[in-house]
Amino acid sequence: MQQNEDTPFIAERYKDIISSLGEDVSREGLAKTPLRAAKAMQFLTSGYNDAPADILRSAMFKEDYNEMVIVKDIELYSLCEHHLLPFFGKAHVAYIPNGYIVGLSKIPRVIDAFARRLQVQERLTHEVLTCIQETLNPLGVAVVIEASHMCMMMRGVEKQNSVTTTSAFTGEFSRAETRLEFLNLIRSNLH
Repeated sequence: MQQNEDTPFIAERYKDIISSLGEDVSREGLAKTPLRAAKAMQFLTSGYNDAPADILRSAMFKEDYNEMVIVKDIELYSLCEHHLLPFFGKAHVAYIPNGYIVGLSKIPRVIDAFARRLQVQERLTHEVLTCIQETLNPLGVAVVIEASHMCMMMRGVEKQNSVTTTSAFTGEFSRAETRLEFLNLIRSNLH
């Protein structure tokens, strides 16, 4: 990520934090760390600069198709807003078109736009769902996110193998049979 006008200010804050932890920020291994950390944080929160609905609108196409469209196993990386530690995993998204389809790459881009913000998994799940529902107006949307949280793995309860799953459904996915079809398809290995 390129430096912008806020980068030096953020780097100075990192320098203060590292010094407050008892480290010598002038030593060789840490001399450039504040700047690298500032750039990393700006990248990891770059989703604030994105308009997820615009991402979808940029590739909406009229199409007479009204069966389930699933994009599964979409990697995601985000920062827990409570500890500023990463959480990461996979998202599975489906929608049933209602006159419009969207370019398939746009769904992962929408996930990135919301994930590259300070987040909680529950909100992330609903933001993705709401964006797709309000922008495409499909017959229904389903979102399932499975993630591991470093705030649970590295600190606190220190549970290395825990995975958090969140889900949200609208429209046709509120029906048990449609939801079950979606859940079965994301568990399958058809490829």
